[in-house]
Amino acid sequence: MSFKFLLCTVLLLFSSLPVKAQEQQLLIYCGITMVRPITELSRLFETRENIRVTISQGGSEDLYQSAKKSRIGDLYLPGEPSYRGKHQAEGLLGDYKVVGYNQMALFVQKGNPKQIKGDANELLRKDLTIIIGNAESGSVGQETKTMLDNLGIYPKVVAKAAMLMPDSRAINLAMKRGEADATLNWRATAFFPDNATHVEAINLDPKVAKPQALLLIQLTFSKNPVLSRKFVDFIASEEGQAIFRKHGFLDNKAIH
Repeated sequence: MSFKFLLCTVLLLFSSLPVKAQEQQLLIYCGITMVRPITELSRLFETRENIRVTISQGGSEDLYQSAKKSRIGDLYLPGEPSYRGKHQAEGLLGDYKVVGYNQMALFVQKGNPKQIKGDANELLRKDLTIIIGNAESGSVGQETKTMLDNLGIYPKVVAKAAMLMPDSRAINLAMKRGEADATLNWRATAFFPDNATHVEAINLDPKVAKPQALLLIQLTFSKNPVLSRKFVDFIASEEGQAIFRKHGFLDNKAIH
């Protein structure tokens, strides 16, 4: 999903709404991997607060650029914390809370027919067709690059990869189509019902696949800061965290 497409989508969602209607809405820029728990929680919040929550989904970097360009929206949930550090100096990212943790895993075809081990170096096996995320568009690609750079094998894996995919959803779709034997992806997505019958996750050493905090960040140009804070608190609550756990994520108490 391109940045231009995301920006056009956001503008179409809001440009035709009267000011009063805009004041009763929240727009969340949500990384692809977290869309399912955020959607479920948004529907609950809508009912309780009598508002509308709109979710713009895509790669974490593309989402930030869309928010920056449009100056429309309230909250930003990237797939890993590096995006906050990368863009903090621009002044658009305000207060936040940790609402869970992402963790990378090796994904293989269901049943692991190629007998792939829980080691990222397996991606260099000559008998495997692999795909990886694109580091320029989404959190899964950025974390893949960080992990494999730390192991000293990123250039070799990129050279071997059949395709670079924009986000975790695209990776899973390619795996379900049988286009690769192995990949790296966010672990939680292997447990989504439509993925679980096609792929399985092989855990990696936590020293290699370090859990990455999910930061739900308030945008400083939000027109609804009080409501945004209430939504953040709801997601970080025990009720919200139970839903994150249900969708395969580590909760915000998992790492101390």
